[in-house]
Amino acid sequence: METGVVTGILNSTIALIFTWVAYKTGSYIYKYTPYSYPNARISAMEAKMLNSQKFNELAESRTLQNFVVNLEDTQYRDYLSGLSEYSVEEIERALEKSLAGTYEMLYKMLPKRSRDVFRLLLEEWDVRNIAAVVKAKLRGEPAIDYVSEIGLLLPKVKAMAEAKSMEEILVILEGTPYEEPFRKLILGEITASQFETELYRLYYGRLLDYALSRKGDEKTILLEFLRMKVDRLNIVTALRAKAAGMSAEEIRSLLLSGGSVDLEGVIRVDDVGMALAELDSTRYGKVIREVREELERNFGVLERALDEYILQRMVEVSRFYPLSIAAPIVYVLKKEREIKKLRAIVKLIADGVEPERIKEMIGDLA
Repeated sequence: METGVVTGILNSTIALIFTWVAYKTGSYIYKYTPYSYPNARISAMEAKMLNSQKFNELAESRTLQNFVVNLEDTQYRDYLSGLSEYSVEEIERALEKSLAGTYEMLYKMLPKRSRDVFRLLLEEWDVRNIAAVVKAKLRGEPAIDYVSEIGLLLPKVKAMAEAKSMEEILVILEGTPYEEPFRKLILGEITASQFETELYRLYYGRLLDYALSRKGDEKTILLEFLRMKVDRLNIVTALRAKAAGMSAEEIRSLLLSGGSVDLEGVIRVDDVGMALAELDSTRYGKVIREVREELERNFGVLERALDEYILQRMVEVSRFYPLSIAAPIVYVLKKEREIKKLRAIVKLIADGVEPERIKEMIGDLA
């Protein structure tokens, strides 16, 4: 083979190698570099989250004013500084606003290509608010008492709470994804429970569609997270419905698609005990076994246990994908847990519960 030909082959080979290296380097930079700064900030913010010592201090507040004072050296200070009174309702609203601020901050901080998921996650509060307001209206209760100060549709939700009729609420919901389910409700085509299910079905359908539109690691992480959230909702719904004596067909109509666990066996058995046995072989079996004794008296303990499972699983995912959407998801889950504990302390203080008992109860929420 002539020297010129050999040289040409070598040059072509070297060019291909450099092109491949450049491509892989560019892909790595595109994939991971945008998360370096936001994830570093998130790590710093996690270090400022409340520890057990601080929660013990808050548990010893005895009055709501002292509770607020004890949070003056934390990131909640700005949200609590403008309280008109030291009441459970005012403090809860301030804490909810701080959570909304967390979602907004993460949205602004993250790369444009992946930040929209936090707007979508924030919309779950719209679903909760709309469902809560409509159920309160149907019961004849003051709907505004059930509104959380968080969500993209908060002004509309507050208008719904003040509405004088169901027809007025329909006008308020016009143009939103939730207009049609509400129309079916007021026409008597679906029940209140089915209305709530339809809201969540629409919401999680949009979330899953978004996750499926992503690529690579981001798609993998979001699908894992969202499928666990659907599982959590379906499991709790199925067990509550089973305890209420609903038929398999009725329960099936309340479940959402997109989860990772097949609940057909759960909804077909005769009672809650057998339903729990059916869940034993699923990924959530260990979690359920750990709370089973208390679960049969209080389904809330299962909700908390599943929330903790999702958080710990996402912590594992974030370790496997350190520069990814997993870290901000973990942070917002931790923030939600922290605020739940703060709200619990506020209510216990207002009820006059002794500090040592509050510490015990808050420990159970960890």
